[in-house]
Amino acid sequence: MTTTTLFYIIIGILALNFLIDKILDTLNAKHFNDPVPEELKDVYEAKEYEKSQRYKKENYRFGILTSSISFIATLLFFFLGGFEFVDQLARSFSNNEIVIALIFFGIIMMASDILSTPISYYHTFVIEEKYGFNKTTFKTFVLDKIKGWLMAAILGGGILSLIIWFYQTTGSNFWLYAWGIVIVFSVLMNLFYARLIVPLFNKQTPLEEGSLRSKIEDYATKVGFSLQNIFVIDGSKRSTKANAYFSGFGREKRITLYDTLINDLEEEEIVAVLAHEVGHYKRKHIIYNLAASTITMGVTFWLLSLFVGLPIFSEALGVTTASFHIGLITFGILYTPISEITGLVMNLLSRKFEYEADDYAKNTFAANPLISALKKLSKNSLSNLTPHPAYVFMHYSHPTLLQRFRNLRR
Repeated sequence: MTTTTLFYIIIGILALNFLIDKILDTLNAKHFNDPVPEELKDVYEAKEYEKSQRYKKENYRFGILTSSISFIATLLFFFLGGFEFVDQLARSFSNNEIVIALIFFGIIMMASDILSTPISYYHTFVIEEKYGFNKTTFKTFVLDKIKGWLMAAILGGGILSLIIWFYQTTGSNFWLYAWGIVIVFSVLMNLFYARLIVPLFNKQTPLEEGSLRSKIEDYATKVGFSLQNIFVIDGSKRSTKANAYFSGFGREKRITLYDTLINDLEEEEIVAVLAHEVGHYKRKHIIYNLAASTITMGVTFWLLSLFVGLPIFSEALGVTTASFHIGLITFGILYTPISEITGLVMNLLSRKFEYEADDYAKNTFAANPLISALKKLSKNSLSNLTPHPAYVFMHYSHPTLLQRFRNLRR
């Protein structure tokens, strides 16, 4: 295979991926005006439904525009020798391959962020503001950006440095060490994410004593769920949209409720949502997800070890000096079809887990408050009630509201 052939295979994968996404987006948009299923007609009043339609259509048009700009910018970067330019620029600062890789990816990420920041700003302060969702201040927006850069530099840069060092010192066996690093990092993140990362962006406070906490503790005692850590997070700092999630395991497990969730739902509905989160823990979904992602990552690193060092992987992107970081980019693009398949499998698994967690909540608490909670959350986020099945299959990690309603009613 020639470098030219490999280059156009890479471009073909990027173009095909973009085309499939746009086809799915268009199919989904054509279903915006479908009749609302009878079971969901009580979600919106007429004016609210009209507002949700406008919100969906505006996001669709904005998504088409921004993704097209991003795709065109990517193609220009490939065809105009962007990788060779950035690689040579990085090499002008150092001869150390690890330092070169860090500078290279730092430049790429900063350039990408410069392109995406106006898009993110417009979406937050124009579209989300227009429909009453945005609570983010300009200061918070800027601080989030800075914190995100620092985390990427420290965590991402640290892991990348270790992987390249193992590649240099252990050769083809580096994938085992890289896999081990990712496993340790994933476990630590699952354990301590809420304790170490979340406080950088949000304030977490223990749920105060009162009727809601008593109901939650009564439910936890009933199902034999040891729960000392119930926290409220200031989600309203950025958006009116509500959420709740379970994190950690062992003594580090905790339930986190958004303050917007507490404001939007009745206490029985909040307990039902919490029962769903407890269901994830009781059915060991966190462990299964961790195991699945660990196996997937192991296979990915093994395949990477077979190809990353091939000179053609660097030459295909127009880079004269073969290196790990250029080979990593080529491999990542060529791996896209496989990652799309594994992503579909993980989404299928995730939707299955959501049904199981709903069933657990239904059987240990009640179905009706969970149904009413899901309807309120959909209404308050102006959710799409009529998504295209193909779009759901490809992109949804959760079943649709209609699917969850029918499952809970069985």
